[in-house]
Amino acid sequence: MAAAAALSLTHSLLRFRNFEAKGYDLGIFDQAVRQYSLFNAPIVPIKGEDFHLLGDHFHPIIALFAPLYWLWDDPRVLNVGMVLLLVSAAIPVYLVIRGWFSHGPALMGAAGLLLFWPFQALVNWDFHEIAFGVPLVAWIIWAVERRRFAYAVSLGALLLLVREDMGATLLALSAVLLIRGAWKCALATAALGLLGLWFAVGVVIPHFAPHGEFQYWEYTALGAGATAALLTIVTQPWQAVAALFDHPLKVGLWLLHLLPTLMLPLLSPYVLLGLPVLLSRLWNDRLNVWAPVYQYDAILAPIFLLAAMDVARRIVHQRQLLPPVPWGIPIGASKNVIPGLRRLRRPCGDVCSGSGRHARIPQVFPFHHTVTGQNWSMGERALAHQRVVEMVPDDACVEAADTAVPHLTDRTYAGLNGTTAEEDLQWLIIDDRVQELGGSSPLSPDEAFDRAERLGFEPVVEDDEGLWLLRRDVPAADKCSDYLER
Repeated sequence: MAAAAALSLTHSLLRFRNFEAKGYDLGIFDQAVRQYSLFNAPIVPIKGEDFHLLGDHFHPIIALFAPLYWLWDDPRVLNVGMVLLLVSAAIPVYLVIRGWFSHGPALMGAAGLLLFWPFQALVNWDFHEIAFGVPLVAWIIWAVERRRFAYAVSLGALLLLVREDMGATLLALSAVLLIRGAWKCALATAALGLLGLWFAVGVVIPHFAPHGEFQYWEYTALGAGATAALLTIVTQPWQAVAALFDHPLKVGLWLLHLLPTLMLPLLSPYVLLGLPVLLSRLWNDRLNVWAPVYQYDAILAPIFLLAAMDVARRIVHQRQLLPPVPWGIPIGASKNVIPGLRRLRRPCGDVCSGSGRHARIPQVFPFHHTVTGQNWSMGERALAHQRVVEMVPDDACVEAADTAVPHLTDRTYAGLNGTTAEEDLQWLIIDDRVQELGGSSPLSPDEAFDRAERLGFEPVVEDDEGLWLLRRDVPAADKCSDYLER
């Protein structure tokens, strides 16, 4: 655990030092959690003028990191906190696998989890609220295995604070509890999940959203709204299933999750816990969320690993492929399969070490940059970023390139190009080597330069490795200095 934490944190801190961390998402969460630490509402200029972050996603659990800012007032404190969350997930994973097998396989499973590509993808994303859900789902499976069903329901309730769509995960948990025969807890969990979905998506987010509604319905392949999508899934399931495999990126995502675990998770009821998150991505209209570089995969890693080990232990110890259910008859494994598996003194060898073996694939495993030393020194672009950022004074109203923003959020009112009220802007940082300058409605560099000229900005630094620093003399607005005050 210590070695995994050291590697993850080193990679994360090097990304920040090399100006690879971005306003989306590190800058956003730094502004939000910093405001919580000041006992203010989570107003995030990176998202827009007076933008309340609970109008974007429902993740009040991030406020738990607010005290960290009292110890170290720096965006990197979020990197530290997130790494600790991820590493802590190895504890319940170890305990569950040890209960099924022994210390050796449990240790291999925990190590495989910490090196698996979803964890690396999340660390490489800098920060995301989904990190809080990673240890929670692992402890939920631990509680179910110990038949502490009420405790599993309580942990599920905490999941609702991680993200608005965790209510769907609670519905999946209710199915798992139902299979285990915990009828009352299953019903309570289902009710809690539905209530959580309604409260987050139907009450809180519309209340704080700029346009009074949840803005992330992007599943038009299934229907124009939630009701239409559900109708499609029920009445035309073949269409819904086909949409899960209709692009090479989607097929690749399935394989990256399931091949290292030998497809075994598909035979465990625990796989149900991961389906809401995975299916919501694959049914999404946006191509980029299908790629295996996003933060959402991290919460799936402990689920699929433990699901695979659940099947392996049933084959090895009980000669069953499928779990017994209160109303069914166990289905046995093939007689040809059982002897071979029982002869393995490392029953989870392939499953647990599958993730570690793939650590050599650089496209999926970004830690190779740190392990091979490729990111140990600052390049010319990073040094240029540093020079430009240092010239922006404290308490200024500034719009900056996505890669510069995280280095300004601790001392300025910082937004991305195009997100701040124009009359208050004092400084601009424009990167002319990118196609878009970041944000939900990003400007191109040409659009940003045209806007700067219209507003009367003058260059201070011109084309330093593609970076431009511009300023204008306008009276400082109160919000520029008040934003970081309690």
